[in-house]
Amino acid sequence: MIDPAVLFTYAVIVLGFVFIPGPATLLTVARATTSGTKVGIATGAGITAGDFLHTLMAVVGISAIIAASATLFTIVKYLGAAYLVYLGLRAIFEKASVDLGQGRVPISAPQAFRQAILAEVLNPKTALFFLAFLPQFVVPENGFVVLQLTVFGVVFALIGFFSTIVYSLAAGGLGNFLRRNPTVLKWQGKVVGGIYCALGLRLALQER
Repeated sequence: MIDPAVLFTYAVIVLGFVFIPGPATLLTVARATTSGTKVGIATGAGITAGDFLHTLMAVVGISAIIAASATLFTIVKYLGAAYLVYLGLRAIFEKASVDLGQGRVPISAPQAFRQAILAEVLNPKTALFFLAFLPQFVVPENGFVVLQLTVFGVVFALIGFFSTIVYSLAAGGLGNFLRRNPTVLKWQGKVVGGIYCALGLRLALQER
């Protein structure tokens, strides 16, 4: 059984952590700004699903294998970086409609959800973070270590999802305003693509 005081302390730390803008926040804001609040929330949901998978991997030890193997870490890292750069280049070179009357949405919510899952799962830094962070709050004397790790991982994912909803609501409203400007509509794909490419390069250059 998890000590309520430990769980509360953990939740407060995570709450502060997830609201610090990072890659997940940037991806969510980029999607919400260009495609609307619904797509931003779908992106956050995809990231949350990816965090659930990272929790599972941490619990069963897959993350430990990645942490111990430089080769596996490098493979996963470059796969994730390549995927982000691919999304960025596609957004940059995709021809955007400037007909504001069409109300075209650059990407659908299901697409954003699937892309966010892949982007999150293919980030080995997240896997190593879960592996290093979650055990800090586990108390072996309380028993059921696997259950404790699972609860901490789920709490982290849910609080992270809450933060992406907040950012999506703010960015979605801003995006509705910006999309009324044809110039912004024309260049928004290039801006979002640049963000994705930058995140991909950042991931590729990360050390273990």
